[in-house]
Amino acid sequence: MPLSDYEEGVKTESKPKAETPKMYRVILLNDHYTTMEFVVEVLVRVFKKPVPEATRIMLDVHRKGQGTVGVYIRDVAETKVSQVHALAREREFPLRCTFEEA
Repeated sequence: MPLSDYEEGVKTESKPKAETPKMYRVILLNDHYTTMEFVVEVLVRVFKKPVPEATRIMLDVHRKGQGTVGVYIRDVAETKVSQVHALAREREFPLRCTFEEA
């Protein structure tokens, strides 16, 4: 079956599929100086966690030495870590936070 002039000259291109961005786990690290109240405050302010969830995460960090706070794209994870460190410096606590690929 012959192709019409229109069909013959048409080149089909498939659009490249958008890649799903890598996700990063934000981890809060325990220390022996930062108060539990401040950790809960950070979880509520920076990570928008409700107080009961923030308390559960804080206790998990306290008992296990570290705990996952959330999973975000890289830019958001870096921003959250920076915000935690800035608040800790402001209040003179050694609280540390990091992120790793999920």
